[in-house]
Amino acid sequence: MKWLVLIHVMSAIIGVGPTFFIHTLFGKKDSVGELRSAIKLGSKLELFPKIGGSLAVITGLILVFADGWEFVSFWILASLALYIAIQVLVIGFAAPVTKQLGVEIENSKSLSADQMVPDNQVRLLNKANKLYYGATAMGALLFIFMVLKPFY
Repeated sequence: MKWLVLIHVMSAIIGVGPTFFIHTLFGKKDSVGELRSAIKLGSKLELFPKIGGSLAVITGLILVFADGWEFVSFWILASLALYIAIQVLVIGFAAPVTKQLGVEIENSKSLSADQMVPDNQVRLLNKANKLYYGATAMGALLFIFMVLKPFY
């Protein structure tokens, strides 16, 4: 059982962890080169939530059933709801904005790396960043529920 808890905690950290700093990655960018680098790194980070997050849910469900917890516990339901909300926010809303931003920055090859980021791309960057801040807040709350396990 200890190994399962360890796998669950590590996969949760790996799966939700990037949520805590991705808004820093997609924060204010002064140059096109910085934005291109952020988008390239961000696309590599997408793998961690997909694998780690999925493993965290699977191991979490196994722990719930193995320990005899019930799905009526507030912290379990809240944790699942938050995890799903984070996934919807990041995959359903932030990722398409980031993808659109990547396409636009790729199509603007005429811009040199040291040029300022165009206004339309700054707007997309700000929109993505706000969505990632929302995911960060929900991720923090998710970890609070998992650690404190409040019973209401």
